[in-house]
Amino acid sequence: QLDAAIAKVNDERSNVGALQNRLEFTSSNLMNSIQNNAASMSTIRDADFAAEAADLAKNQILVQSGTSMLAQANSLSQNVLALIR
Repeated sequence: QLDAAIAKVNDERSNVGALQNRLEFTSSNLMNSIQNNAASMSTIRDADFAAEAADLAKNQILVQSGTSMLAQANSLSQNVLALIR
């Protein structure tokens, strides 16, 4: 009876050890997935930031060119008035 109990304990210890190994493997895989997802999110955020920065630069150029066109239009009208006088 004692030998059977020892065998049962050893069997359960091996089951617990196998379960622990599977849990550690699963935990490691989950940690890798989390790190990969974080890297992917970083890439996505960086790409969005770059696109937004490009849009900002484009809009600033458009505003500057619009301001320049208004200044030139005002200058031309003043030159025409000066010629008429």
